[in-house]
Amino acid sequence: MTRGTFLLSAVAFCAMLEPGTVKSLIQMRSLILLTFSLQLLKSTYEQFPRQCITREVLGSKECCPVWEGDGSACGARSGRGVCGDVVVSDQPDGLQYPFKGIDDRERWPTVFFNRTCRCLQNFMGHNCGDCSFGYFGTNCAERRESIRKNIFHLSATERQKFISYLNLAKNTMSQDYVMATGTYSEMNNGTMPMFLNVSIYDLFVWMHFYVSRHAMLGGTNNVWRQVDFGHWAPAFLPWHRVYLLRWEHEIRKLTGDASFTIPYWDWRDAQDCEVCTDDLMGSQSRLNPNLISPSSVFSSWKVICSRAPEYSMRGVLCDGREEGPLLRNPGKHDRNLAVGLPTAANVEFALNLAQYDTGDMDITANMSFRNTLEGFGDPQTGLGSAAKLGMHAAVHVFMNGSMSSVQGSANDPIFILHHAFVDSIYEQWLRRHQPDKSHYPTTNAPIGHNSEYYMAPFIPLYRNGDYFLSSKDMGYEYSYLQDPAVLGALCTSVLAIWLAAVRACVLQRTRTPRGPEKQPLIISTDTEGSSDSYRAMMS
Repeated sequence: MTRGTFLLSAVAFCAMLEPGTVKSLIQMRSLILLTFSLQLLKSTYEQFPRQCITREVLGSKECCPVWEGDGSACGARSGRGVCGDVVVSDQPDGLQYPFKGIDDRERWPTVFFNRTCRCLQNFMGHNCGDCSFGYFGTNCAERRESIRKNIFHLSATERQKFISYLNLAKNTMSQDYVMATGTYSEMNNGTMPMFLNVSIYDLFVWMHFYVSRHAMLGGTNNVWRQVDFGHWAPAFLPWHRVYLLRWEHEIRKLTGDASFTIPYWDWRDAQDCEVCTDDLMGSQSRLNPNLISPSSVFSSWKVICSRAPEYSMRGVLCDGREEGPLLRNPGKHDRNLAVGLPTAANVEFALNLAQYDTGDMDITANMSFRNTLEGFGDPQTGLGSAAKLGMHAAVHVFMNGSMSSVQGSANDPIFILHHAFVDSIYEQWLRRHQPDKSHYPTTNAPIGHNSEYYMAPFIPLYRNGDYFLSSKDMGYEYSYLQDPAVLGALCTSVLAIWLAAVRACVLQRTRTPRGPEKQPLIISTDTEGSSDSYRAMMS
């Protein structure tokens, strides 16, 4: 949208104003921002694609779908990509996982597919039909930086839009993705596909469950718990960085709002759950403090993939069935597990640790930035296997409900706000220490965490080490990390446009009779004792 178009949009809304009132100006500002965002280009994005879950495709082990833009696999005719062999690293893993060939996530994605699309230039996606992170436009040639903001700095309309987008994703079936409800072995090596339709939001709940689930050794109550392909080791931060980018892109595709970015909650030195209000993530129910207030849309949400002990006992994966309401009772957690929310001093201590990971690169790592930020290193001494959980893990424990289960924690939408802030701390560390890519471990990390390992369960494929770099290289920035000079220039520019818009409205008021006022249309388990909960990590 050009500056001129922006001003025309401002004028178009002037008929809504009550002359001379600050409230009306604020309302107009919110509506202009909403109009501006919804008119931007629509983005597309894919995951575990439907085209690749048929018996025939699983049998061929080739997931190279046709890009509809030119009718060729991987958009090859248009130079977007090629169908190629998946080459996985043979570098040795750590000793924490003493098995081979029993888990579908090993050497991801080769149990399911050994050929996938390899996208070229700025293209991405399971069929190379999308743009790489930070690129937009028909030919993915437009480079654009998105800004993630503090949730308390959003306007009232922006907040309402964010909540509406979350609820829309929760209640919209994914047209592109499905969740696996069985292992490849249970699928009889692909001849009996076991996949299930899932909502867009719940797809990401399943993804977080799948990466962190226990390894099933066969039969009932026979699992290996000391394994996690997305936590407790170096890939914790790169994996969640890609997870948030994927989630952000999926919301953009769903809403057509290419300007959408994930907000963050800066929880440093907070004394309570500041985002637990009915206009944000939901307050507590007066009838049951473990539930969400009926005044919040999240009170109607049902959780999935939240019963790790039951799955382990039965020797099954999450099947996607609803398992009860969203639970949360912040601050009423077990103080033997975590004291409370992290402090600014805790964050600064972690940021000053020069080594990304150390030792065995797991929860025992000493003086490790990753382990301290994840919460298993003491945020005052840096020693691993801390007596109490801190930092990232402490926030999960503090929420005292659905978020306190590792595998099911993404059921609570606070997860998104929390991990966006964790990602911003990761970004601060990268900028402060400016490590070479070789600083990320290439060998002997716990399984799934070496640099060249592909992240489960993402398709298209992403390597851990490729996301050990600044967010600016992926087209996004955090508002509180912006260069002061750039931020000042941006504020001056926005203020100038805003004043011009107000001036245009005043002129329009003198020329155009005021019509009828219209309102904006906005798209409208208990984990105690769980072997999946953070409690189990301390035992």
